[in-house]
This record gives sequence, C-alpha cells and structure tokens, in this order.
Amino acid sequence: MSLYADPTRTLTVSHLLAMKQAGEKISCLTAYDASFGALVDQCGIDVILVGDSLGMVIQGHDSTLPVTVEDMIYHSRCISKVRKRALLISDLPFASYANTDQALTHAAALMQRGGADMVKLEGSKPDIIRHLVSNGIPVCGHLGLLPQSVNLLGGYKVQGRDPLQAQSLLADARSISQAGASLLILECMPATLAAAISQAVNIPVIGIGAGIDCDGQVLVLYDMLDISISNRPRFSKNFMQDAGNIAAAIRNYHLAVKNRQFPGAEHSY
Repeated sequence: MSLYADPTRTLTVSHLLAMKQAGEKISCLTAYDASFGALVDQCGIDVILVGDSLGMVIQGHDSTLPVTVEDMIYHSRCISKVRKRALLISDLPFASYANTDQALTHAAALMQRGGADMVKLEGSKPDIIRHLVSNGIPVCGHLGLLPQSVNLLGGYKVQGRDPLQAQSLLADARSISQAGASLLILECMPATLAAAISQAVNIPVIGIGAGIDCDGQVLVLYDMLDISISNRPRFSKNFMQDAGNIAAAIRNYHLAVKNRQFPGAEHSY
C-alpha cells in the first residue's frame, strides 16, 4: 500500500520526495490520451509522463524529433482532464528550450494550456532549470540516453559505460539537483551507475533501463502492453503476457515496481 493511496488526492513533488525518503518505489507510465490516461490513473500509477515518445508510438515517426510544443499541449490536456491522483509530467520537445526565455514560454504553455504539474527536459541544463524553478515551474531532468540527441549519440546506445562518461553523468546529476529540479529520469545506463546517482542526489530518481536501485521506474505504456509498432526495448517487459486485460497488466506493473520485482537483471545493463 502506498503512503498516498487516496485516489482523489493528486500527488505532488513533496509526496514523491517523501516516498524516496521512506524507501517506497515510485511507479510511472507514459500515456497520451484520455482513455489510457484515466485507466493508468485508476490503476494506481503514481506518475503519468506525457512523453515526446508519442512521436513514435502515436504519430508513427522514427524518432521524437518531429514532435511540436502544440502536440505536447494537446496530449497533455487530454490526460489532465481525466487524471485524479497521478502527478502529470509533460516533455518539452526537441529545440523548444534552447534558451531561458524560450524554455519559460513553452513550459508555461504546457502548464497553463496542457495542465501539466511538471515539465521534463533532456540533458544537463542547470541555468534553464534554475530559471524555470524561479518562475514556479517544477522540473524533471533526464540523463543517460537522450532521444532528442539520438543523431549526436549515433543511435540508441547505453550511456555511461566508460568511467569518464560515468563521472560526467554523476556530476551532471548533482548539477541538475542543485539547480532545483524536483525529479530526475535516468535512461539506458549501467545499473551500478544509476544506483550511485540515486544515492548521490536528494531528489527522486526514476529509471528506464537503469536497474532496480533507482527510486522508481518508468516504461512506455505501449511497450509494456506489447502493442508498440517497433520492437520492444530490452529494458521493457510484456506485462500483457500473464494478464487477462489491460487494467490487470498495468496493475501488475505497478505492483512489480512497488515490490522491487521489476526490473530484473534481464532488463538491466
């Protein structure tokens, strides 16, 4: 049972921090429309992420790069109308936060028009994070594999295996936390590095392909339901396989995260 199980009370950044401090794992899933958003919320998921992954699973692109701010506002608004308990995070899409003024304009739009509780941005950008936080906008950072930088990275590859890169990622995580971010997502990195980062920062750390020792886990909804048009990543799991319906699959994922049964070694690096 969660510390905050009341289905009528929307979770806040303070609740997530208390969960980290109490050792309760945080469950997170993506969602992009009202029907899935309501179901994910009703199944007890703590955080709903309206990810720019919608460019691939909803729009059919081969990357997240074509997604626009207006796309993110539209899909965020679909979720914000129906969720009751889950905290709602929306991605700032590619090239929408190149400087502080641009970031503030688009983040404010995601909150005012999209109904987001928090915005997420990729990479180590402490100046932009400080500017958003100083203007009342909670921020989730994102390190490791950065889908918006896939062309620079040379593909979807595990990050942080090299000792120097690992040290750099740890320093970036500290910088993001010190800049005032409320949450941090780590994607596709060695489990030992993700564990070290989770211990080094005071904010909750959510992993995706980052091992069991993060403070919580996130998956793309369509991947864990095995309905994505692309191959399911190694770090994901088909939760529909042993479930009779979609709601059961989502609840099984939620419980697997809470009970430290997911991810397993086969989903980690």
